Amino acid sequence: MSSTDPATSPVQRRLLILGASLFLLGLLTGFIPGALANPRMGLASHLEGVMNGTFLIALGAAWGHVHLGPRAEQIAFWSLAFGTTANWVTTLLAAVWGTGRMTPLAAAGLKGLPWQETVVSAGLIALSVAMLVGTALVLAGFLAGGRSRG
Repeated sequence: MSSTDPATSPVQRRLLILGASLFLLGLLTGFIPGALANPRMGLASHLEGVMNGTFLIALGAAWGHVHLGPRAEQIAFWSLAFGTTANWVTTLLAAVWGTGRMTPLAAAGLKGLPWQETVVSAGLIALSVAMLVGTALVLAGFLAGGRSRG
């Protein structure tokens, strides 16, 4: 499918662009873990960017098989756009600040300031909910596509 193919939906194109952007940010993050307060979380942020970017690219490529109504499609897109991006940002903040309340294994005893811990904790909880909602809608859309074909 070329970039001028009329079958490419706006959501599909946005997923592909966001995925490639997040993948690039993840690659760039891979250069800095050793310079961060928590290098393990820096590595986690690198991996989150690369994996979530790959997920969005794959989803964008398969988006033609997702059959959702306009409202559900928008909820799925924005939930996944927020969840994947917040995953990279939140783990990067945890690495920079050295927080550890929600990530005790990766933090190795590090603790950030109370407000930093709150920001990271809220981000991790919010992105988890967003990813669950978005992924459930995409799964429902894949299943609906199979039923509509008989």
